[in-house]
Amino acid sequence: MAVVTPLRSRLTRREVAGRTPEPVTVTVARVVRPHRRQAFERWAADVLRLAATYPGNLGGTLLKPGPGSSEYHLVYRFRDDASLAAWEASPQRHQALERMQEMIDEERYARVAGLDSFFTRPATPGPRWRSTVLTIAAVFLITSTLQLLVMPFIDGWPWPLRLLLSACIVVVLLGFVVMPTLTRLFAGWLRPDR
Repeated sequence: MAVVTPLRSRLTRREVAGRTPEPVTVTVARVVRPHRRQAFERWAADVLRLAATYPGNLGGTLLKPGPGSSEYHLVYRFRDDASLAAWEASPQRHQALERMQEMIDEERYARVAGLDSFFTRPATPGPRWRSTVLTIAAVFLITSTLQLLVMPFIDGWPWPLRLLLSACIVVVLLGFVVMPTLTRLFAGWLRPDR
């Protein structure tokens, strides 16, 4: 069953008149039925060619899914809201969308204007002092265990070799075992606003 997301509200003339036109990027993610992938790719190529004929079109592309996925991303860009609105309201586009509906199971629409389309928001980290406290606790745990269980057996080694072994063990355990585990366990505390 196809799920169609409402596209967007149209801007009033007053809203458009008070703003400098900015480029608009639209991404439509569609989960395509496995047996319809080739037909969908032909359809997408036709739609991108059609969209390219509309005034204000700045280009578009189809991003194909990776292994184990059926989610395609159709990305297109227009000079401004008015150009995008003309394309989205066109009878040719509506006819194309009707032909595509039986090929998909799910659809998501995202629209970004201006320079925002070039940036994604990074995850918001929590307070830095919390990650510092967790790191200190992890280093303390590893070095204490190392001092109790390993160092007595290598006491006769030259100190540079003992130090090198210690550094290697601490860094490997910290980076690959202890911190990933602690970060998962304390995720709510590290980023309380998530």
